[in-house]
Formats: sequence, structure tokens, C-alpha cells
Amino acid sequence: MRKILGWLALPIVALTIFPAVAQTKKPKVVATFLPMYLFTKSVMGNQGQLEVLVPPGTGAHEYQATPANAKSLSQADVVVMNGLDFEEFMEGLLKNNSNKKVKVIDASKGITPLQDKDAKAEKHSHGHNHSHSGGNPHVWLDPVLAVQQVTNIRNGLVAADPANGETYKANATKMIDRLQELDRQFKTRLAPVKGCKFIAFHDAFPYLAKRYGLEQKAVVELPEDALKPQDIQRVKSAAQKFQVKALLSEPGVDDKRLQQIAKELKLPVKTLDPLESGKLDPDYYFQVMTQNLATLESVCK
Repeated sequence: MRKILGWLALPIVALTIFPAVAQTKKPKVVATFLPMYLFTKSVMGNQGQLEVLVPPGTGAHEYQATPANAKSLSQADVVVMNGLDFEEFMEGLLKNNSNKKVKVIDASKGITPLQDKDAKAEKHSHGHNHSHSGGNPHVWLDPVLAVQQVTNIRNGLVAADPANGETYKANATKMIDRLQELDRQFKTRLAPVKGCKFIAFHDAFPYLAKRYGLEQKAVVELPEDALKPQDIQRVKSAAQKFQVKALLSEPGVDDKRLQQIAKELKLPVKTLDPLESGKLDPDYYFQVMTQNLATLESVCK
């Protein structure tokens, strides 16, 4: 009789075990591009599976979605986006996604974006236009706003996967501590050069400039082909008008063309990284931002 009861008990035991496994199933999460991957990875740690849609080394501005992206989204539990109309390629992906249960985390929820008039920069467009109807989306380059993005990602992951909620909260706290320390470094080191004026060739840094008292006076989007005399004149006019101290480029831009302009203006050309592509490692964010800080500090002295 005891043997019979023992065998009868097995299904009951199984029923109590397998639901627990289902409840602790780790989520599959998709991040749109590098900063969202870095912030999400810092919160998730080793919980679940995380992938990025825009491959490392690929620019996110003109990215075109692929069938592989659509497949990834159809299998995902959660997708993390920057928002503010940055990921234009996501509109069609989400609209046509067969997986209607996927949860979308807007990392910029609650952030009021800067509009062109708020950025206090004179714009000269030529060639590619990186304007966004939702305002400037480059909020991840401001450590204070990055804290808000990490908080939004944490809250979204906890809601989507409460079984691992305590892990997400603990990891997010560590990341936020690091971002707050980065903010303190920026404040301390840039305080002596408040009011420093610069020209950028990508409208990626108005949040950073506003946060720390710098002035991005003009954004001059250069053509992809050869520079024309009017291109040089546009930059020259802006530089003279605002008495800027530097021309700030970014990785991947043809430095020879910028050096040509810099020679005309007798200004240094330095690189600021907008962190739109690079290594899939949360530490990479801090490496790049620390280098950006050193660049700003040096050109503004």
C-alpha cells in the first residue's frame, strides 16, 4: 500500500516543482542599440538572454531593420528602446511583430527632451539630416539623465520579470552609483571652464553641454562627399561669430576634411564619442564618457 501511495504522490510532486520552474523562467530581452544594451546589461547581469538589434560598429541613425531583427523581436519577452523617436526603424518592426505580448520599455519615460530652440545651437544642415520630431534623443550622454534611463529599465524589467526583481534592483543600484560618481567628476572638472563654447558636427551633446555649463554654439552637418568652399565658410562663420575654442568631431568621421577646416580657422579638432556604437560591455560606457570628459577639459582650458 505504501508503494502504491508513493507512486501516486509523484505526479503531485511534479506539479509543485514544474510551475516553480516556469515562474523563474529567465526572460529574453532585446535592446535597440548600444547605450540601451549597456544600461540593460548592467541591470540584468546574468539573468536572462540579452541581444542588441543594431550590430556593434553600425550607426543607429540611418539603420534599416533586417529579417533577423524581426525574428528576434518575435521571440522576445521585452524590448528596451531609447525612445524620443530615435529608433525610427522600430516603428515597422513593432507594427508587424507577430508577438503581441512583448513588453516595450521606453527608457526615456519622464524625460523632457530639448528642442532645437532649447539646445541654444545654430544649425547648418547639409547632407544627412539627423533631426528628430520628438526632440533631441541623445539623453544617454548626460549622466544624470542616464540615471533616469537605468531607473526606467529597472522598473520595466521588475514588472516584466518579478521573480528576478531583487536582482534587477540590486544591479541597478550599483549602476546608478557609478553614474552619480561620473556626474560628480564632470561637475568638478568642468566647473573651472563653464561657458566654454564649441562647434559640433553631430547634434549629440546639447544635454551634456547644458548640464555642465558649456555652450554648443553650432551644429554643422557636413556632406559625405568632398567639401565645398561654402561648407568651409559655414563653419568659419559660426566659429568667428561665437568665438569657439574647438571643433568637436566623432569617431568614424573623415578627419582629413575636418583638419582642412581647422587649418583655416586655426582651431584644434578633438573627438567626442556619442556612444552609438562600440563594445558590448557596460564598462565601455564609463571608458568613453571619461575620455569625453578629458577631451572637454583639455579643449576648454
